[in-house]
Amino acid sequence: MEKKSLDSLISKTGLWVSRNGHLHTVKNCETSQKYLRITMDCGEMIKVRNSKTSRSARSLRNRKFLKPCKRCRVPEEKIEEFSKKTSNKNEVKVTVKVVPSAQFNAPIKDIQNPVLSSGNANPANPVSSPQIHDGPEVQKTNATAPPSIPQQKVKKPNVSKATNHKPKQQVKPKKTEFTQIQKNRILSLLGPGEMISFAKEKRSFKELESTLQIQRKKDLVSMYEDSREDMLGKLERTITEFFVDMGFLEIKSPILIPFEYMERMGVGEDKKLSEQIFRVSDNMCLRPMLAPGLYNYLRKFDNVLPDPVRLFEVGPCYRKESDGNSHLEEFTMLNFCQMGSKCTKKDLEYLIQDFLESLDIEYELVSDSCMVYGDTIDVMHKNMELSSAVVGPVPMDLDWGIDKPWIGAGFGLERLLKAKYNLKNINRAGRSESYYNGISTNL
Repeated sequence: MEKKSLDSLISKTGLWVSRNGHLHTVKNCETSQKYLRITMDCGEMIKVRNSKTSRSARSLRNRKFLKPCKRCRVPEEKIEEFSKKTSNKNEVKVTVKVVPSAQFNAPIKDIQNPVLSSGNANPANPVSSPQIHDGPEVQKTNATAPPSIPQQKVKKPNVSKATNHKPKQQVKPKKTEFTQIQKNRILSLLGPGEMISFAKEKRSFKELESTLQIQRKKDLVSMYEDSREDMLGKLERTITEFFVDMGFLEIKSPILIPFEYMERMGVGEDKKLSEQIFRVSDNMCLRPMLAPGLYNYLRKFDNVLPDPVRLFEVGPCYRKESDGNSHLEEFTMLNFCQMGSKCTKKDLEYLIQDFLESLDIEYELVSDSCMVYGDTIDVMHKNMELSSAVVGPVPMDLDWGIDKPWIGAGFGLERLLKAKYNLKNINRAGRSESYYNGISTNL
């Protein structure tokens, strides 16, 4: 049978079961495409998703509640009607029989006829009890007793030691187990640098989720009271201040660029990398890197600005990245370059060193190569690439009208934040509605 949606269940019953199990009468229910806005008779108003499988829908469908809301004053007849409308389809009647505790723990073959388990029992008279020789009066009573007395209590049988009863084993507390969905939820609620061992965790999912939600709310309030600065925006301002102080000129190039620029960068239609570019039209695309803008400005400022020409840019880029905890399709890049004199590998390494030391990020340099620039110097933090640095000239310079030596590097800001604050995934550092400064906002 198809499950009814939440609005259908509310319309049918006129009732609502809150998260704490209280039964309310519904005063008004407004429905949108996905959500319900429900107003109770007690004045409480909530907004919930109109789902068929939510906790609220299950509670209404199964008629489960703890107690009625006092302020709603739910009529007794409504409560009785709501409670009685349960399905008898799968009900099973069970007869409960009280037996002595010794028989309860005995093997099944020994308790089918409880009296036979006693060594003194008479098989011919199952209800007769062993005779007790305490005096003549007692003997007389036993002799005149009828063969069967329904009201007579059957004495607890003496259990033979040969029954091999084992002592009750102490039941160990059940290990807390989490589904993968629950694990993902808990991991999303952990703060930067926090860790958890699901194998050792004794709290239930609800207890753990509630504890983390409370802590994350405190973290967000603390951020609001202290700084009110988004860490990605703050890093952009820090980088700008650093490079301006180093004598670099800040530029801002267009985000929407001709696809011809990508062909000049060696990423034409015939290249696999071109599949990662967001095309806006046949001739235009969203920039996947800042290098085209820097090339254009280097050519325009050559022979205008004093030697060496120093430029940098911080801005958004877009690329169809593969899934992973270090990739984003919308990300922020820093590109800096220097053209003319002092453009050696050592000069480039000194610039990288000064920059990353100012951010207090550990790194190492590794030789590598790429399709666009050829030989590169990769800047690594543990197993994550922070940057690819290049010592020019390179063959593509001719397509941009550049004929002087140059050095440059490109850094992903979200990766810098991930390295600096030990974030679990790159989404916590990017432009997101799910996280603020690495803290979950889905509370």
